Amino acid sequence: MKVNIEEIKGPWDLGFSLDKHVVSSTYIGDDDYGQARFDTTRSEVGEALFQLKYRSDLSQVDPIATLMVTSLQSRFKEISFVLPMPPSKHRKIQPVLEIAKQVAGKLGRSYVDNLLVKTGSTPQMKDIPTKEEKLKALTSALVIKDVLPKGVHNVLLVDDLYDSGSSLEVASRLLRGYPKVGHIFVATATRRR
Repeated sequence: MKVNIEEIKGPWDLGFSLDKHVVSSTYIGDDDYGQARFDTTRSEVGEALFQLKYRSDLSQVDPIATLMVTSLQSRFKEISFVLPMPPSKHRKIQPVLEIAKQVAGKLGRSYVDNLLVKTGSTPQMKDIPTKEEKLKALTSALVIKDVLPKGVHNVLLVDDLYDSGSSLEVASRLLRGYPKVGHIFVATATRRR
C-alpha cells in the first residue's frame, strides 16, 4: 500500500497519520429512501480501513499494522508500550484494538488496553457537530487506571481515524496528568483533513 504520511499536531509529543481516508467523494443522487449517495474514492489505506471497520474484513488488520510499523517506527524512539484509543462505537470486532495489538506485537512492545478506559457511553465522534462538544463528551467518559509498574513509560497511542483530533487530545491530556507516562506518541491509519 502507498502512504502519504503527514504529521498531526496536538498535545502529544509527536504524531503521524499514514494517509488521507478519502481522496474524493462526488454526490450521485438520492436512493429510493431519500438517502444521499456518493461515489467515493479512498486512499489504499483508507479503503483497507473502510473494509475492516464497515465490512468486518479482518484480513486488513495485518497490512494496516505492518504499514504503520514500517512507515512510522523510526520516527518514535523508545516506545514502552502500545495503547489503543478506546472505541466510540461498540462493535463485535474493534478495529482500533486489533490494529494496536498487531502494532505492539510487530514492535515487540507490550499492549496495554486497560490504562485509558471509557467509563460511559458517548455518541460516535463523527456524529457530534463541534469540537467543543466532542471534548466535553470525551472528558467525562475517559479515565486513567493506575495499571503501569513504577517508572516513567513512553506510550504509542494508536487510533484508526484522525478527524478533529478531539479523542486523541482528551486522551493525551489525561495521559499527561499521569506521572507514569513520559512521552506520548500518536499514530493513526488515516485522517480526514
